Amino acid sequence: MAKAKAKTKAKVSKKILITGGTGFLGSQIVKQFLATGEKNLRVMASSVPEWMVDSGVEACEGSVTSAEDTARAVRDVEAIFHLAGKVSRDNSDAAAMNRIHLEGTRLLCEAAVEAGVGTVLLASSSGTIAVREDDEVVDETFPSPVEVLSRWAYYGSKYYQERTALLNFDGEGKRLVILNPSLLLGPGDERLSSTKPVLDFLGKKVPYCPSGGLNFVDVRDAAAAFISALEKGRHQEKYLLGSENMLFSEFFGRLERLSGVKAPSLRVPKKWAFAGASMIDSLYSNWGKASPVAPNEVDQAEHFWYFDSSKAKEELGFDARDVQETLNDTISYIQKNFLGGGVF
Repeated sequence: MAKAKAKTKAKVSKKILITGGTGFLGSQIVKQFLATGEKNLRVMASSVPEWMVDSGVEACEGSVTSAEDTARAVRDVEAIFHLAGKVSRDNSDAAAMNRIHLEGTRLLCEAAVEAGVGTVLLASSSGTIAVREDDEVVDETFPSPVEVLSRWAYYGSKYYQERTALLNFDGEGKRLVILNPSLLLGPGDERLSSTKPVLDFLGKKVPYCPSGGLNFVDVRDAAAAFISALEKGRHQEKYLLGSENMLFSEFFGRLERLSGVKAPSLRVPKKWAFAGASMIDSLYSNWGKASPVAPNEVDQAEHFWYFDSSKAKEELGFDARDVQETLNDTISYIQKNFLGGGVF
């Protein structure tokens, strides 16, 4: 009997699937898994880099928006880290984001249920919970500010992605854990999907200092929390992941001290900021030129994205490193890889 059990166990080599595993967060999760000796990793993306394949990661090229691709990806899988997505602050990308975040999540969850997958960990955003017009610090018990977040296509799509997952991945033996990191910073963002605000600062493309506040988290710490949630995360629970709440003026001040690039000194009253940005954007559009300011980004920066990560610390063992280390490593990576080694 013991031999039969051992043989069965050896035959069924269940995989951990990471959709979007080549992105900023996904790559870091893969690296941390590999560092612990994990052998049964499968990464689903449009293309998988050689270093992952050479490290023993199984490549599964495809898209979550394809039913055929998702069915193939979830075969013999015990857990899924669902990170595939599109990050854009441009509302004209709404259709593309909805297709990936909503339709893709539905297809993946349905395929996972059909294949008998037990656990799905969904990468959402702190913006589905923690965005306010004042500096109130919230946690997972607060209701989602749908009226506010729906103004921005990305956060609206992430909010409805959570609801799609909750609706389509439930039942006996199923566990869905939603993780909500804030702005991801740190080294390794090859596509600048998350760290572009720091690049814009270093390139002196930030025209003024917003009156709002932000929260950010080191991608390495977020990845560790995701991996911990595989064992410790509770079904249908959300976990906010962030390091520190700070005003944009303080954020820019820290970037200035670490990089030597002067922070923008111009201040604009909150009630004028969005209106002014919209007017400038309209003028540049009429001239057929790219606007130096994006109204949506200005609107977001005039809000507060503050929250408390106590739940993730207590239940997942989430531990955020000192923000100075995160900011310094982000600056160094961008200067080396995008700004000619600090020449600019």
